[in-house]
Amino acid sequence: MITVFARSLYIFIIGILMVACSQQQQKSQTAAGCLEEAEAALANDSIRQGETLLRKAIQLSEASEDWHTNYIAYQRLASSLSQGNPEKALQLMKKALTIYEQHPDDERNNVMLLDYAGTYAAQVAFNTESSYDEALDFINRAYNIAEKQQMTDLMCQTLTSLANIAWAKEDYRQALDYAHRADSTATTDLRPGTLQVLARSYLSLNMLDSAETIYRQIDPSDDVHLAYIVQSNLAKIALRRIGATQIEDSLDEAFDQIEDIYYKALEQKDQYYQETLRQEMENQQLEYRSKMYGRTLLIVIIAAVIILFAVVLALRYRIRMQEQERRRLQQETEHQKILLHQTNEVVAFLQNFILERTEVLKKLNQSGDSLITLHPHDWSEIERTLNAIDGDRFAKIREQYPTMQEDDIRLCILTRLGLSNRTIGNIYCITVSAVQHRKLKLKKDVFGDSNPDITLEQILNSK
Repeated sequence: MITVFARSLYIFIIGILMVACSQQQQKSQTAAGCLEEAEAALANDSIRQGETLLRKAIQLSEASEDWHTNYIAYQRLASSLSQGNPEKALQLMKKALTIYEQHPDDERNNVMLLDYAGTYAAQVAFNTESSYDEALDFINRAYNIAEKQQMTDLMCQTLTSLANIAWAKEDYRQALDYAHRADSTATTDLRPGTLQVLARSYLSLNMLDSAETIYRQIDPSDDVHLAYIVQSNLAKIALRRIGATQIEDSLDEAFDQIEDIYYKALEQKDQYYQETLRQEMENQQLEYRSKMYGRTLLIVIIAAVIILFAVVLALRYRIRMQEQERRRLQQETEHQKILLHQTNEVVAFLQNFILERTEVLKKLNQSGDSLITLHPHDWSEIERTLNAIDGDRFAKIREQYPTMQEDDIRLCILTRLGLSNRTIGNIYCITVSAVQHRKLKLKKDVFGDSNPDITLEQILNSK
């Protein structure tokens, strides 16, 4: 009787496990749920995991005839592949458009699909040096729909795409026209993108003053990559003004190294996320099995002990591998820090090189101990150059200390240039000790720092 009871209990537990597993499988087999998981993975920079889930969502949505999820999944997968494989991305977007045209549901989605398709077609045309006609056809169709439906944000987005294509075709005047039209309809969140295209068009036309004005209107906030674009182009503008084309090429190489470091960091983050996700799934499966084996008969308990022993060995091995991986990542991180430090040294060298080539600094370096006279346009030139290479340092100081006298601003500029107190005294026609006194007074009265161990140079470098 005990044997029959044990057998019945065993069958009952197995039945519960099968029902639970089937429910869990049904839940994970939902196309919309699979799409949500894919978007969450992509949001965490887990590119490969996200692409796998998107392909699964496509299969499930086709099987269940969920056409909305189907074309959205195609669009997301195309977007994920666009950087490395624009040809494949274009094929997927054409597939998404075909599905949408067969099962339309929202005109906004149609405009976005056409705009994406045009963008990827433009990437393919740029890489293969072929015609942009297909790209222009997609985006013009998108713009016509957005204009007809008065979708202002999508009008701005499609005009920006048209500007990018015109710029790629080196038709900079046309690109400038599209960029102006896009900027006139831009919303707050789209304005940084339209301003980038507008400034880039001005820069390509060598309209340096207009380009600098637009770049200074862009507020990168917490967007590190956007801040890099703005500052690098402001530096290029400063270099072009003094005719330093060779230094501009060197600056491009330095910023390319920084961008490589940035994308390598994203790749490492993706790998770390993949490994963490895999480990979490394995740990959950091990815990689930341990609980189930703990509720079975004696023979199942014995089997669970054996499996648990194997799991312990596997976990020890995994921990050891994780430690090795952690040490490897630390070494790579230190290497990246060294590369970043070297890049910063290159940028500092280029900044000093730019300053040394300015007419004002040449005048200061050649004056010796004689009286030095600087005209208002000299002060304006050197301050503008310093703002271009120092991230608007003196513009920020003027904003932070509005009551600061112009002579104090000029003393800060001369100090930032690294001039000796004797040279500064020759400019102001005062003694070296008087210069030292003015620096101490400026440091105390304006910046509020009376620490004798901290110099005015250190205070300015911290701003």
